[in-house]
Amino acid sequence: MSVLPAAPPAASAERLTPVGEVALLARRVGAMCLVELQKLRHDRTELITRTIQPALWLVVFGTTFSRIHAIPTGSTPYLDFLAPGILAQSALFVAIFYGIQVIWERDAGVLAKLLVTPTPRAALVTSKAFAAGIRALVQALVVVVIALLLGVGITPNPLHWVAAAAVVVLGSAFFCCLSITLAGVVLSRDRLMGIGQAITMPLFFASNALYPVAVMPGWLQWISHVNPLSYEVDALRGLLVGTPARVGLDAVVLVVAAVAMISIASALLPRLARG
Repeated sequence: MSVLPAAPPAASAERLTPVGEVALLARRVGAMCLVELQKLRHDRTELITRTIQPALWLVVFGTTFSRIHAIPTGSTPYLDFLAPGILAQSALFVAIFYGIQVIWERDAGVLAKLLVTPTPRAALVTSKAFAAGIRALVQALVVVVIALLLGVGITPNPLHWVAAAAVVVLGSAFFCCLSITLAGVVLSRDRLMGIGQAITMPLFFASNALYPVAVMPGWLQWISHVNPLSYEVDALRGLLVGTPARVGLDAVVLVVAAVAMISIASALLPRLARG
């Protein structure tokens, strides 16, 4: 009596089929984004507390420096110049500590369970990155509302709003994966918190968020040119306020930076899971 060969697991078809892998990645990213939205719905306190700092930057720093005209921004009012920078800053602060959540998942045993599933490591990291982007978009919306209340001249063009949302997601994806990469190196929540706090403000001040690149000293201009936050701010300024910007170049840099950092974070994910 012949025995029929056992059918291969259904998951292997997805592993072997590129279309199946893309579909699996899309489902994973969508599921993680929904989880983030549910977290925000159940814990609005975090959203409120994270709003305080960008509100202070816009209301106190922005309005004060608009009056004294200390920073040359040409024909663009300083508050209009500043608002996209604070929007990018708020998204940075959301994403840069995302690795702490991944360490918590490791300690709870969730990360190890995810790594033994057929889901590729890159899919897991990408889902985290875009979930951070969704959270940053909610934060960015609050900043936009504050900016509008202060009279910032933000464009009503819906296509520009959609493009700006994509820029925020890309920037957040990069900094989220940078955080996961650091988590894979230091393996500790306390160390990651310290490093995150140590690099956040230098990233912010070494960008064009507060002042034009032209007024920076030469060494700081060089750092600004390799800082992804500068390209995010430049794109947001061009899309939302209408200042001259290289939006195409900014988008390419952000996409390349996000893909590169997703690859690095994916390579370090097993090390992070082992702890």
